Amino acid sequence: MKPRLLRIGTAAAWFFVLTARAADPYTASEPAQPRGELDRLVFERLQELGLRPAPPCSDAVFLRRVYLDVIGTLPTAEEVRAFLEDRQPEKHAALIERLLAREEFADYWALKWGDLLRVKAEFPINFWPNAAQAYHRWIRTSLRGNKPYDRFVRELLTASGSNFRDPPVNFYRAVPGRTPDSIARAVALTFMGVRTDRWPSNRVAGLAACFAYVDFKPTGEWKEEIVFHNPASPRADRWVGPDRRAVLPDGTALRLTPEQDPRVAFADWLVRADNPWFTAAIVNRIWAWLLGRGLVHEPDDFRPDNPPVHPAVLQYLQHQLVRAGYDLKHVFRLILNSATYRQSCVPVAPLTRATAHFACYPVRRLEAEVLLDALNQVTGAADSYTSPIPEPFTVMPAGTRAITLPDGSITSPFLELFGRSARDTGLESERNLRSTAAQRLHLLNASQVLRKIEQSPLVEGVSRPDLHPPQVAETLYLTVLSRFPTGTEQQTVARYLQTAGSRREAAVDLVWALINTAEFVHRH
Repeated sequence: MKPRLLRIGTAAAWFFVLTARAADPYTASEPAQPRGELDRLVFERLQELGLRPAPPCSDAVFLRRVYLDVIGTLPTAEEVRAFLEDRQPEKHAALIERLLAREEFADYWALKWGDLLRVKAEFPINFWPNAAQAYHRWIRTSLRGNKPYDRFVRELLTASGSNFRDPPVNFYRAVPGRTPDSIARAVALTFMGVRTDRWPSNRVAGLAACFAYVDFKPTGEWKEEIVFHNPASPRADRWVGPDRRAVLPDGTALRLTPEQDPRVAFADWLVRADNPWFTAAIVNRIWAWLLGRGLVHEPDDFRPDNPPVHPAVLQYLQHQLVRAGYDLKHVFRLILNSATYRQSCVPVAPLTRATAHFACYPVRRLEAEVLLDALNQVTGAADSYTSPIPEPFTVMPAGTRAITLPDGSITSPFLELFGRSARDTGLESERNLRSTAAQRLHLLNASQVLRKIEQSPLVEGVSRPDLHPPQVAETLYLTVLSRFPTGTEQQTVARYLQTAGSRREAAVDLVWALINTAEFVHRH
């Protein structure tokens, strides 16, 4: 095995060197042009900062980018070919609409929300598998039906009932300690993008009073729990106090009576159209999800000394969200159809400043689930996923895609190695996208990766002796990198096919080399 792996590693390194000299397949020739109000605001700000926007990316890069950003899935070779051969001027907008309507949209964004809402059966959340799966199903159904965001949040905040039968109540069960102050901190983080660590204790206590009557009780069914408004909650007096009032984050006092659920009053305040925290937090998250970092960075760290880099853009998106009736897909469309989003990852301005101010598209590694699904799609393989919890032990059906996993406790060694979110805190930073030597060695040398490639229908297809080298190169590049090969890359493939011991060995080497490129492992 070792000589085999060494030879593959050498082939990969050789491929890196040769393809680095190829013509740039990532950037279009025309300059960046504003496509609407969002771009006008961004480009005016860039001009003030003395930064030039990057030119547009190529159609092939846009296709791969928007597939990964919207549905967490690579395009197939057939989809790549069809898009690149399409000459319709509005094909980019039409593609975005198709992707927003696909089932994988709900799968992928349920994964994103699962991180924020801590959908996890294992310690320290302890949902248990049936509650975690019910909660995930509710999230996915809400996203699939494009439920207005204000209604989505209101249902989470005001829910009561069984954690098995009324899934939104699991928002409260996911909070460590389940105390009113812990709930207040989770609400501020998730829906206002605010970390309350720097808040004065009385400000946290004022918000905590809104959740002082949230209580929990078991039922006769194993692991079931009821979340409910309890007017006689023994802990309410500590948080409500003799004046029986809560204080909202903007300083507004809220009179409380045991008979009225203060969560409803808080939800009314939170989702008001003039509440800047609520709309700013979600449009900033969407921007960060699509463009790699927030207008406010980190996207869950709003504070006076961390202002947005493009304040007018943030305000514009907030206004658009309210006008659209809290339709999150409307915000997706605005960003995805913009020239700002379509910029090349190759900057014109200095990289650090260009990335921080969105003068180029920021390169970042694929999430663990997306990368594993991409590897399996290319090779035609499938992984098995299980949960270590024995109550009950969870085994997902064969062929399950990683982005569809309903529970953060259902995992695999690959997902752990590549930085899957632990789902313990609800912070965006829990998901680790940094590349490590261990990850690179795994893709280059792991026997599991080798088996997937060797047993791949792709390898079988390009090993046919009647397939000419240009056809081999085209098939490999369309399938793995979602683009046609350049002339230099075609020559590289042809030379390697001639020098390798057999067509099949060459095919394995070439697939492995392409999978190990930064182009495959990253969004760009």
